Amino acid sequence: MTDKTALVVSAHSADFVWRAGGAIALHASMGWAVTVVCLSFGERGESAKLWKQGGMTLDKVKTERRKESELAARKLGATDIQFWDLGDYPIKLDNESLFRLADLYRAIRPAWVMSHSRVDPYNGDHPAVSAFTQEARIVAQAHGHHPDTPVIGAPQVYLFEPHQPEQCGWKPNVILNITEAWEAKRAAIECMQGQEHLWEYYTRVALQRGVQGGRNSGVPMTYGEAYEAIFPSVVGVLA
Repeated sequence: MTDKTALVVSAHSADFVWRAGGAIALHASMGWAVTVVCLSFGERGESAKLWKQGGMTLDKVKTERRKESELAARKLGATDIQFWDLGDYPIKLDNESLFRLADLYRAIRPAWVMSHSRVDPYNGDHPAVSAFTQEARIVAQAHGHHPDTPVIGAPQVYLFEPHQPEQCGWKPNVILNITEAWEAKRAAIECMQGQEHLWEYYTRVALQRGVQGGRNSGVPMTYGEAYEAIFPSVVGVLA
């Protein structure tokens, strides 16, 4: 077991499953405490299947999306999942929410953080949340923000894979072997009933990243997740 912690900031209530589910499940299995923050339910732009049902309302969509995400988080072993309900298409990110996230950084003191790519022409919420997550990290490092609370160190920030990486200028420089965690991730994927059309897509992504991970490491790998690390790695010896 370990007392290490991690933070995943997800724009919508399914993003953490597709893009970071393997990392969450893998680290949770090693005793890490992983907190997931869903800033939006994705109720307007990412719930088409629900809206096609008769008599659907905004509150019903949010309720269903929350149920799916809570179940997925349990499958992955996340310690905590929070729903901030900040709207969708567009998401509303104000200073109150920014300071709330900065305070969460200080409360859990994550060893690493994950969020979205810095560019996404298909979904404006994603780069907005990426910048928001970064800015909250900066605030959490500022001695003048709540001076009575210790500042955080310098957790690495990983930008997880967008749906169409080539269009987002996203270039992975880290591949995580999630083969041992794949069963949990696939179970979480299948919790997202409102977006069933993405199940096989993200299975193919994981298989492709597994091939690339094996090629780049010389170690056989079946399933992988790729990320773009923002900050340089600081090491004492080169591998």
